[in-house]
Amino acid sequence: MQDKRESSYTLDRPQRWLSHKSIERRRKQGLPLDSTDLPVSSGYLKAIDRMINDANRNVKRSQTESMVIGTSRWNNTVLVRSADTTFLRRLGEQAYVKNCEMVWEAPDSIERQIKIKANAGFNSWDSLKGSFYGHGREQIEMLNGHRLHNIGCRGKGITIAVLDGGFQNCNVLPTFQHAIISGVKDFVYPNSPNFYQETDHGTKVLSTMAANEPEVLIGTAPDAHYWLLRCEDQETEQPVEEDYWAMAAEFADSLGADIITSSLGYTEYDNRHGYYHQHDLDGRTALISRTASMVAQKGMILVNSAGNSGMGPWKKITFPADADNCLTVGALNHQRVNAPFSGVGPTQDMRIKPDVMALGSPANLISGRGGIVRDMGTSFSTPIVAGLVACLWQALPEKTALEIINLVRQNSDSYQKPDNIYGYGTPNFWRAYMIGKIE
Repeated sequence: MQDKRESSYTLDRPQRWLSHKSIERRRKQGLPLDSTDLPVSSGYLKAIDRMINDANRNVKRSQTESMVIGTSRWNNTVLVRSADTTFLRRLGEQAYVKNCEMVWEAPDSIERQIKIKANAGFNSWDSLKGSFYGHGREQIEMLNGHRLHNIGCRGKGITIAVLDGGFQNCNVLPTFQHAIISGVKDFVYPNSPNFYQETDHGTKVLSTMAANEPEVLIGTAPDAHYWLLRCEDQETEQPVEEDYWAMAAEFADSLGADIITSSLGYTEYDNRHGYYHQHDLDGRTALISRTASMVAQKGMILVNSAGNSGMGPWKKITFPADADNCLTVGALNHQRVNAPFSGVGPTQDMRIKPDVMALGSPANLISGRGGIVRDMGTSFSTPIVAGLVACLWQALPEKTALEIINLVRQNSDSYQKPDNIYGYGTPNFWRAYMIGKIE
């Protein structure tokens, strides 16, 4: 959209669209609201609705009707579905529309989702007798995060939004019956008829933080609150997923989340060769990266995966790992050597990426079936870090998002000599806490 005129919303009444927790988070950090916080102009949306109604009058019953799917406050965009290309052309010609781009095409076919049954409990071999953290011990001790747990900092009072493609069986697995899951929301269109039967990628991600099973797996933030936000379409890979991600991030902001953990990344899309190039990795070109670069301005911390393109032709970090003021996480193996698949930096504007490293080759997780599995990826090193960021912020509640981000970087083992493979290195969360206490 061109601007936010003809709007019924004003910055002096943010409670109309932001929760008290969201407003308080900003106030506490001295972050004023600005025009990017205002919802998309209600006047322009009404004009689009009138166009849609006119277009739908000529649609036959068997055809797909046009409709608004969603909006982005921060980017001032509207996502519209239509099978009528002339309607989209007319929409792009409206004076209040800056430009119009097609971001999704219906695939030829979609595979049927197969329901995966959840185990009622753990297998006997999932338990490590005498080890409190169980299979999670190495991944938390590598970052010295267990010492934060020892002083009672396990993420209590911190809300983490998990942006992912699916959370298979999180509603029935015994592990997550103890987790504090505050809510779920699906941003993928059309919404899944079986939210908890999509991929278990998000289940594995969540387990690294929220699991609280002594001698099996203790996550890095078992006392935090979680929102499960589905914004990745497993069936296709198209630019619209950047819009879904933006809507999910803004929803996390509006409900008052403190941290966003995102194990998603994009470089190329179905049938769109050359959509992005490496010179676009500047934190501003990709819509998803522009959105991610605004997260810290809203008082939240984004922890995002570096991506697993290290062994492919792309090699570098993926979008939105190039965002400003986010913690981009790469993957280490058990010898603390970078995993060859872990995406590298720098960004196009020569910022150090990744920011930090954690265990991800492999990490120990809980699958959608409910058992302990070992899996590879920056997808799993990322939430391990995000959980400990929650513990650190719980311990240092007066710090701002940017101060916490800088504490994590500055207390990593390569901070004095960073590079674009390990970034600032492996963070020491206990040292970050000790330094943060005296600053």
